[in-house]
Order: sequence, then structure tokens, then C-alpha cells
Amino acid sequence: MEIIPAIDIMGGKVVRLRKGDPNTSINYDLFGTPLQTARKWIREGAKALHIIDLDAAIGRGDNLKIITSLIQHTNIPIQVGGGIRSKEKAESLLRSGIERVIVATLAFKRIEKLRELLTIYGNGRIMIALDYLDDKVMIKGWTSATGLTLGDAIQKFLNLGVKLYLLTSISKDGLLTGPDYVTLQNEVKNTAADIFAAGGISDIRDLIRLKQIGLRGAIIGKALYEKKFSLKEAIKVVEGYSVKGC
Repeated sequence: MEIIPAIDIMGGKVVRLRKGDPNTSINYDLFGTPLQTARKWIREGAKALHIIDLDAAIGRGDNLKIITSLIQHTNIPIQVGGGIRSKEKAESLLRSGIERVIVATLAFKRIEKLRELLTIYGNGRIMIALDYLDDKVMIKGWTSATGLTLGDAIQKFLNLGVKLYLLTSISKDGLLTGPDYVTLQNEVKNTAADIFAAGGISDIRDLIRLKQIGLRGAIIGKALYEKKFSLKEAIKVVEGYSVKGC
């Protein structure tokens, strides 16, 4: 299972939110700039970075200059999400050196553009973000319901050839109360999708359980910034843990 540290950017700074609410933002200035934070995670063994442009997600500007700097000054794959609601923006990021774009609103509202991106770039570079609340998928920075359940949404995009999915439990995000195990286990069991999970991870035992469930990867945010454990420790434990039967 891949362990990927998250860097959420708002106003040029590294922040974390609770349940996606921008009014709950906590700045983590002690980690330095986004680039300094990225370098810290790389030193601790990160093999990829998960970058979310929160300003773009909520529609009040963007942090593209910072993201471009991260591409230029790091040497590991970066996946980027937040406000990527047009094919043009997705392509601009992919051409700039981003390994993977994470889309949600674009996938639901401009499905023909999603098809074009998959055709041009392949299903290894497009990830669908499925942010859910009470099993209902939300878009537009978690402000608009799609009317689809999580399972229906995954099947919809699997039929288009999408391979990678990021499932985020809105009710768990930023609370350090543990992931939504029941939902994650159900989706892994019932689909052929490669599933990454975010939201609620609070200690290394959570990561072990997620690996047992069979996830492709876990995105870690607040637990690292609140120093619940180190990234280096998490990678070592997860890589050393063998799931029975694997």
C-alpha cells in the first residue's frame, strides 16, 4: 500500500481543514513553505506527494505558481487536485510535469472531457475524487450533491475506463477519529477499482488496517502535521507488514 503525505495549500501556506470548511483552517507555519514541507516529506521517505489547492477548490484564486515550483524543485511524482474543473486546466498541469490530476466536478459535469483526457493521457494519470457524506458523493468543494451513491459513482466511471479513485469521508476529514472502515472495505470488496483513502487517519494502526482491507494507497494529512507519528515510521511499519495470504 502506498503511503502519500498531503500538502493542502491555502493563501500560499500549508493548512489543514476540518470537514473541508475553510473557516476551520489551521496554518502549519512551523513546517515552513509548501516547498520546505515537500522536502521534509521527501527526506522522510515519501515516494509521492498529494497536493490540494484549496483556494482553487473553493473558487477564490489558486496556488499554481507554488505548485509549479514544487514540480520544478522536487523529484518524485506529484498528484494534484482542487478546482480542476476544465480539460484545459487538467492538461496544463499534466503537461507541466504533474504525474496525476485528481478531478471531481469535471468528471460529473463534463464527462465528454473526461473521456478525452483518458484517451490522450491514459487511466494512470487521471484520478477521480469521490468525496462522500452518508454514502452520497459531493462535488464543487463539497458543496453540491451529485445524487449518486459511492458504489454507483465508481461503477459509472469504471465503465468509462477510469482506474484510480480517491475516497474521502467528509464526516471524518481532519478529525483524527479513524477512517470509515466499513465503507472502504465494502467498496474494495465489490469493485475492481484501485482505491486510495483519505480522512480520519490518526495512528499507524489505522494504516495497518487499511492495508489489510486491500487499499492501493492512503493519503495522510493532519496526523503528520499534529505529529501523531512520523512519515518515516509509517512507511517502515506498513512496508514491513505482510497481509496474510498475500
